[in-house]
Amino acid sequence: MKSVFKFILNTIPRPFLIRLSYVIRPVLAFALKGNKFTDPIDGRSFKSFLPYGYGTQRNNVLSPSTLSLERHRLLWLYLKNETDFFTAPKKVLHFAPEQAFYKLFRNQKNLEYTTTDLFSPLADVKADICDLPFQDNSYDIILCNHVLEHIPDDTKAMQELYRVLKPGGMGIFQIPQDLNRATTFSDDTITDQKERAKIFGQYDHVRIYGRDYFDKLRSIGFTVIEEDYTKKIMPELVEKYCLAKGEIIPVCYK
Repeated sequence: MKSVFKFILNTIPRPFLIRLSYVIRPVLAFALKGNKFTDPIDGRSFKSFLPYGYGTQRNNVLSPSTLSLERHRLLWLYLKNETDFFTAPKKVLHFAPEQAFYKLFRNQKNLEYTTTDLFSPLADVKADICDLPFQDNSYDIILCNHVLEHIPDDTKAMQELYRVLKPGGMGIFQIPQDLNRATTFSDDTITDQKERAKIFGQYDHVRIYGRDYFDKLRSIGFTVIEEDYTKKIMPELVEKYCLAKGEIIPVCYK
């Protein structure tokens, strides 16, 4: 079952995979039902999660029920436990909406929820992150996770995120990050897709962010909290929820 699902994830185009997942998720959730690991997003428990990753596969990463990864579950816990995201009226802009969140956020009565992306079939507004069709100071919350590593001009993208966020608003801009690197690395001369995937984690990533990512956000104008949230969660729950210990959530305020 795991090897079949791994093949599906790594070979089928994303728009079709999104549609296919509505069919296969119930089958996977039933087949892996157990009590060792729990997805905090929907509260369902399993004997194992599924492997996931480009190149090197990580075990017990992908939830069979929500298809969430470590970063999604960590963000869910942060929003639920540390913010009023699920209770206060908020105008929310969500880039490249993750399937693990899409329906749940859409159904939140307190949220005025807009999704945007150039390619995602879940996007309400087709838009370039470097040239957004939204007015200044429009949104209370912006979620833009695992997007900036795909954008050649990430400075312009960050400026647009800052522009459309309301004063006092919060943005969460997660990225794949190598915390062992002091500085971000990019190299446009590497054009072979396999080589790019090996170096950057995916063929369509244009950089590997280092610890300087947070200061770059600050240079745009954001106040940035480097939230090491797994330190605030009991170790047994970090394991039970299959979180990535030490992952930093970049919480940005205007």
